[in-house]
Amino acid sequence: MTRAARVAFISTLFAAVWSLVFFQFLAVPGISKTVVEDVWPLIPWWLLVSFGSYSLWSLGWGLFTFRDCPEAYEELLKEISQAKDDLRSKGLSFE
Repeated sequence: MTRAARVAFISTLFAAVWSLVFFQFLAVPGISKTVVEDVWPLIPWWLLVSFGSYSLWSLGWGLFTFRDCPEAYEELLKEISQAKDDLRSKGLSFE
């Protein structure tokens, strides 16, 4: 099973269980009905904010540790210089 299929399956399963509890077809054992009514609708927003926080953290960490990969750094500098040379050949000037 590919990663995308696994994510789609887990997301569908979560959405189905969440919907069944939200529309009160299933009861959550050990939790009172008022707590479920107050907290359960907020779970998707909590997951969205958590995913956004994780995404920003991983992006920031990747930028912070970018120089730890000297080969990738040199390759990126080489590609930037190639792009500048190409644009200069087309008449664009850089400072």
